[in-house]
Amino acid sequence: MELIPNLPDDVARECLLRSSYQQFPVIASVCRAWNREVSLSQFLHQRKASRHSQELLILSQARVDPAGSGKIIATPEYRISVLESGSGLWTELPPIPGQTKGLPLFCRLVSVGSDLIVLGGLDPITWQAHDSVFVFSFLTSKWRVGATMPGVRRSFFGCASDSDRTVLVAGGHNEEKCALTSAMVYDVSEDKWTFSPDMARERDECKAVFHAGRFHVIGGYATEEQGQFSKTAESFDVSTWEWGPLTEDFLDDTGDTVSPPTCAAGGDLYACWGGDVMMFLNDKWQKVGQIPADVYNVTYVAVRPGKLIVIGNGKALAGYGEATVGYICDLSSSRWVKLETHGGHVQAGCFLEV
Repeated sequence: MELIPNLPDDVARECLLRSSYQQFPVIASVCRAWNREVSLSQFLHQRKASRHSQELLILSQARVDPAGSGKIIATPEYRISVLESGSGLWTELPPIPGQTKGLPLFCRLVSVGSDLIVLGGLDPITWQAHDSVFVFSFLTSKWRVGATMPGVRRSFFGCASDSDRTVLVAGGHNEEKCALTSAMVYDVSEDKWTFSPDMARERDECKAVFHAGRFHVIGGYATEEQGQFSKTAESFDVSTWEWGPLTEDFLDDTGDTVSPPTCAAGGDLYACWGGDVMMFLNDKWQKVGQIPADVYNVTYVAVRPGKLIVIGNGKALAGYGEATVGYICDLSSSRWVKLETHGGHVQAGCFLEV
């Protein structure tokens, strides 16, 4: 059966490749052949290779106080906002079924292929830790429930994905506020969790990034340290299923131990710390720029080809419902351009190319 009557399949496929991601659910509903075509992993790879893919910035954001009172909201309601990088259009994803009070607080967001994964967090009403996993498909524009995170219920864990298939969850603390050494890997395609070997040390409130083929878990603190963040890091190789040696002084060049830097990885590893942009070069952190002065507290950082995205609070003591400030830095010229932001406080984010 032809994809489009009276057209060669390669021409019909080119038409589908040029469609907007927002049209995918309609395309998939037209016929089985179209549904099968857009569901293939090769379809997404071909869109990227032919430069027809669209880059999306996805954020977990608090709703803006409509009255503009500036009051701090005791229990903010978070939802997922999406920025289409090419057009500058902001949209909002449909709510997760059953989550009437918004997203779990402090949940983690990662992308894998054409899926957005929402992991863990705290119930907005009871503040109990979630072990839930929700998956939003940008091909079908629908949510599904993923396999729950095994083991103890954890919060404030590090989380990163390889953008292709695998998600790592590491550290955090259990319901008794004890920091954890355990880590686990989620295979999104198989909807299956597997525990990895334990890390070398406890890491509550650690950061995690995927860089140079490995998952890197950075900082965090042990139970008895209570907020005195470690400057160590360790990396996990999924192919060998092993943790590398502990790097004792990984964060030595980024400041004191009061709080960890906000890290992001692309072709290179970056961190935002105390108003500075730092890059990991020749096994050490070096200052390569300065964050715009009106970003008081960086809440999200991302690295994309040739650019760095920084989002944070626009006031030193901003409430959850107040608007955020964002910038894009051209890494070749170190020039910052203000990003038109949408919504309140950002608690997590990721990029997805679809």
